[in-house]
Amino acid sequence: MTDLVRLDWRPVLARSVLLRHDRVRGVDLLVLPERVVVLRGAAGSIVALCDGERDVEAIVAELARRHPAAPVAAEVPVFLEQLRDEGWLR
Repeated sequence: MTDLVRLDWRPVLARSVLLRHDRVRGVDLLVLPERVVVLRGAAGSIVALCDGERDVEAIVAELARRHPAAPVAAEVPVFLEQLRDEGWLR
């Protein structure tokens, strides 16, 4: 993982990855070839903002607006970088 996440990066799901909501279990999922990843907590709402249009700075700003007390500026860029390192975001 890199030490510094570029705030101008416009994350988007990798071509082989789909974001789905499992209504039965009430969780968001990343559906990959031969694998499913369960997203816990706010992870699904963060990934849903990764549309290739918003940059990291805009995603953080939107989440800070929705959740003013949450430490989104510190945690969200790191989370997004982890998903990129996994190959789930590009």
